[in-house]
Amino acid sequence: MTDGGADYCFECIGLASSMADAFNSSRVGGGKTIILGVEMHGKAISIDSTEILKGRCIMGSLFGGIKAKTDIPILVKRYLNKELHLDEFITHQVDFKDINKAFDLLIQGKSLRCIIWMDGSMNNFPFN
Repeated sequence: MTDGGADYCFECIGLASSMADAFNSSRVGGGKTIILGVEMHGKAISIDSTEILKGRCIMGSLFGGIKAKTDIPILVKRYLNKELHLDEFITHQVDFKDINKAFDLLIQGKSLRCIIWMDGSMNNFPFN
């Protein structure tokens, strides 16, 4: 289907077998496999080492490759300077007593991000 393998393969499930399948689906001579899922059963990935010698690459990415110590302060500064518009991703807010409403909205596909207020201070937030 890909005429020799995909240039980029991503594994997001968290199973060693699907990680190996993603790697084996990459193109010989330069295909890259990026592991995003955490192996949920603690199993090792089984890959034929000669396939790496053929130019395939496998790598991981934790939290999208963000470097918390240096990147988070930059992101916070951009947010405070109104350059990074995170508020637009918050679609709903509920008090903790209404947490089931948040799950219902998520299941119905109506919520992108929901803030759950633990102390009932929902009405004190800037974008209400």
